[in-house]
Amino acid sequence: QVQLMESGGGLVQAGDGLTLSCTVSGVVFTTAAAGWYRQPSGQERELVATITSGGGTHYAGSVKDRFIISKDNARNTVYLQMDSLKPEDTASYYCTTGSFYGPTYFPTSGWGQGTQVTVSS
Repeated sequence: QVQLMESGGGLVQAGDGLTLSCTVSGVVFTTAAAGWYRQPSGQERELVATITSGGGTHYAGSVKDRFIISKDNARNTVYLQMDSLKPEDTASYYCTTGSFYGPTYFPTSGWGQGTQVTVSS
């Protein structure tokens, strides 16, 4: 059973940065792809960043050039570095592990408890 533990969220001002961490257990992490999702209050969950097992990355247009996803296989940890944060980035952030089928990422790990990011204007 995959277990995910997100951390690093908080309350920041617009323009600030945060780095989220997600420690993963219960999966062969070196061969797993990973993704970060976010869910603003009352809205649908959206995929914001993915990383393949080989390190290839992809970002949603709303975060491209501001967010960086990375994966430390030695620490079984996925990171999401977020720069130039905007109020519209306010959401609960969740990490997953999964697989790619062609260009499409499918989470297979289930969901952790998430970490809240709040950006004030």
